[in-house]
Amino acid sequence: MTDTDERAAVAERAARAGARVAHERFRSDIEVETKGNADVVTEADRAAQRTVIDAIRETFPEDAIVGEEEEERKTVPETGAAWVIDPIDGTDNYVRDIPVWATAVAAVVDGEPVAAAIVAPALDDVYTADAEGAYRNGEQLSVSDVSDPKRAAVAPTLWWDFDSRDQYAAACEAVVRRFGDLRRLGAAQIVLPTVAAGGLEGVISNLAANPWDSVAGVFMVRQAGGRATDLDGNRWRHDSTGLVVSNGALHETVLAATRAIDDRD
Repeated sequence: MTDTDERAAVAERAARAGARVAHERFRSDIEVETKGNADVVTEADRAAQRTVIDAIRETFPEDAIVGEEEEERKTVPETGAAWVIDPIDGTDNYVRDIPVWATAVAAVVDGEPVAAAIVAPALDDVYTADAEGAYRNGEQLSVSDVSDPKRAAVAPTLWWDFDSRDQYAAACEAVVRRFGDLRRLGAAQIVLPTVAAGGLEGVISNLAANPWDSVAGVFMVRQAGGRATDLDGNRWRHDSTGLVVSNGALHETVLAATRAIDDRD
């Protein structure tokens, strides 16, 4: 087993373990705290993150951890090995008893993802990606081949705060004026692997994504044949501004839609 293979195995094992902890508490009488206007957190988030970290530490005790909750670091190191984790992506769905949420784990080396796992236990889906490709429940994934915008479904993603609702509205308008339909799932780490699986043709946001909301899913899209760039059309990185993801065939139209959010086009 190569180092990358081992990281892929650990990513899946850790994501499954964290998702199991979160799922045990799903649709229970769990206390909800507010971190910001609509940013919520629960003890399930914290317990799941601790479980994910423990699973990683069993094999890679010295690696850096980038995590959403508690005191873990918040940026991806440019050198060395690291893990980027989100114990529950889609917590607002989680606390509303909506099953669209997931535990995401990405293995990163020198700033670039090399493996990822996203486990959505309430949907009974396990997404993984390694050096060879991306998979859902063990079956290899490929982005859709849709090239006609009128047949495409595109999702605005990430959270536009209350003082940026004009941008949120612009994002929705940019989609419905260019594409056949819009989806808003409320969990970026569900939306991104859905592009990898061919269920969506694109994802748009003019915001800078937190790494835990994006790195694992972007890696899956790329391993399934899709494309991810920033607002300028450059290859997306964990520190990019803008998240423009597509099946490749429609990327220029998806990019134009994203740039329209703040009148770049």
